[in-house]
Amino acid sequence: MNSLIFFCNFCFLPEICTNVSRDVCFVLFIAMASGTALIYDDEMTSYKLLWDDPVCDIEVPERLLASYEQLKHYHLVERCVHVPIREATEEEIMLVHSSEYLEVVKSTQTMNEEELRRVSGNYDAVYFHPNTYRCAKLAVGATLQLIDSVMSGKVLNGMALVRPPGHHSQRNAANGFCVFNNVAIAAQYAKRKYGLQRILIVDWDVHHGQGIQYVFEEDPSVLYYSWHRYEHQKFWPLLRESDYDAVGQGEGKGFNINVPWNKVGMGNSDYLAAFFHVLLPVAFEFAPELILVSSGYDSGIGDPEGQMNATPECFAHLTHFLMQLANGRLCAVLEGGYHLKSLSESVCMTVKTLLGDPLPLISGNMAPCLSAIESIQNVRAAHKPYWKCLMYEATPLQDLSTKSQQMMEAELIQTSTHPVAEQAVGTANSDEVIKTDRFLESHMKKILFPVPPVKTAAAIVSKADAHLLPILVQVEMEMNAQQLKTLISGVDAELVTEEKALLSLQNMVAVLDKILKKEVCNGIAESPVASVSTTVALKHCIGFGLQRVLCIVVGDMDLELDLDDGKILLINICQKRRSEKTNSKYHISLHWKEDGEKNNFSSAVLGFILPVAYSYQPDLLIIVFGPNRSIGINGVSLLTSLLQGLAKSQSLVVIQDTEIKLVQSVAKALTAVSTPDFGAYAPASQENVLEIKRLRDQLQQEWKMLQCSVKDWISGT
Repeated sequence: MNSLIFFCNFCFLPEICTNVSRDVCFVLFIAMASGTALIYDDEMTSYKLLWDDPVCDIEVPERLLASYEQLKHYHLVERCVHVPIREATEEEIMLVHSSEYLEVVKSTQTMNEEELRRVSGNYDAVYFHPNTYRCAKLAVGATLQLIDSVMSGKVLNGMALVRPPGHHSQRNAANGFCVFNNVAIAAQYAKRKYGLQRILIVDWDVHHGQGIQYVFEEDPSVLYYSWHRYEHQKFWPLLRESDYDAVGQGEGKGFNINVPWNKVGMGNSDYLAAFFHVLLPVAFEFAPELILVSSGYDSGIGDPEGQMNATPECFAHLTHFLMQLANGRLCAVLEGGYHLKSLSESVCMTVKTLLGDPLPLISGNMAPCLSAIESIQNVRAAHKPYWKCLMYEATPLQDLSTKSQQMMEAELIQTSTHPVAEQAVGTANSDEVIKTDRFLESHMKKILFPVPPVKTAAAIVSKADAHLLPILVQVEMEMNAQQLKTLISGVDAELVTEEKALLSLQNMVAVLDKILKKEVCNGIAESPVASVSTTVALKHCIGFGLQRVLCIVVGDMDLELDLDDGKILLINICQKRRSEKTNSKYHISLHWKEDGEKNNFSSAVLGFILPVAYSYQPDLLIIVFGPNRSIGINGVSLLTSLLQGLAKSQSLVVIQDTEIKLVQSVAKALTAVSTPDFGAYAPASQENVLEIKRLRDQLQQEWKMLQCSVKDWISGT
């Protein structure tokens, strides 16, 4: 949304200003349109399977049609930037594929059904149609159009709904429904055209994208991350190199990360744990210039392929985390997904997040399973030699809980040799499809909510600084003097006798009211006495009826709060070391020392704060930046940005007597107008690493998302 600003001598809004004190400018930040591309064309639905084949019959044109129709249902198509589709050139396709293979695919245009069946039989789990070549060229071309749109600055991010998918196809072979490797070609194209030196590919499809791995396994300029159903090499594509110890080759060692899922039923907490403890630490250290997502949604609930339990909103949270990297330059490209309702809802959650909408609460018990923890520990151990963020990790496990179970069941269960053979019966079971459809229909109604009309409210004390902040709109104070007096009763009266302190409290409460009434998503309040403002804000939230409020205090500050009932979780990030006895489930002190200008705080955010916060699942978030901050501006930006995935983005930031750069940084993180600068990565000091380990050992039984090793899991049970 764009607005004109009319400046005045005091609050820059003479047309609507009602602020008679001229000391405080009370404003709303209106978030700019994020600029999200959506690339789709009906023509990519023009090929289909022409004969009976139980291996391939789930790859249907309706996959695209259902996704696009659901995007229209949620009015997301009209909010996106239209980018025209084009065919890829032969030269572009040959960035990854051989000319001989290209000629084979091209020749299918004029084949009859018998000839098509014969050439399809030369590959694993693939079918050809006379229109396949045209559609495959469009799929690559759409992906490259998305790359150009993002890299040229036309949009910030986007999604390409394409078909056929690509991540299994190899230099000389179609494979697993894939003809040309859309994402691999896009990475090579971006490197060549834009001179990129660091590209992150995240593959959350339930199958291992071995085609992408083969292209880049010796290339340190591309970090490839894939989680996939593996079951100790018993699930397609049945490759030894899909396991956790395939870390890359030659100069590419450490740049290939496989997270093998050795059982079905992985859910939201397992996926989040893999991000918190594997992908995100490495990704922040890698510092990509562009992110490509192989967006396969067969890893979602109800899919006959994956048999996993992740619900659609999980993909919103994963997308949100990735948007904090590469200055927000993210290109999502459709891969798999074979339960139409699960696929289409997950696509919509991804696009809503790219557009900057607040995220729904994530559902499910926030506790990863033992098998997920085993895989996470093994991946961290395998990559310990290559990444500073993992230098203190444990050794890999040999005896996995799922191996012994598989051996006992081996004679009873026939494991698949093709992507869909194992689930052939399940695919035909319409009762299961209907059951999942009904669940998702009900589930989406529960988690979706109206987006507040305005993104961010703020009470900014300094009129001289207001013009440096995002677009402003005046808001009037709604709480009368008697109501405020009642609210601050019990607070140290001496601290609120000054007019400036009282006025800041009034403004802070007004911002908080807007958040609680869902008129805005989040807000900022400057305060001369942050401890008083925080106490009043927490009291107001509990009085409003909230059951879980997460309060993160950065700085040396003492708050007198009743934390026994669990309605408030207080995390204090401070320079002063406090007695371990002060730590409890709902009162945690994190002693942190920041070294130099670089950002070493990511290890604390990813390894401790986010796992605890997601375990708690707050209704509202309050972040306080008080005196003697132990983290710099970069750490402030990182903390504020990553936490916006919680509590439907309902958060209040309280800032005490600070510089405009801090306010600007927080405002940018809250409005999501653009991705803040988090600074250059620096590994945490050994002292800080030991502090995180100490807290994790102490609290992992209470907050199970902290667990990242089997020892942790056993201690927490």
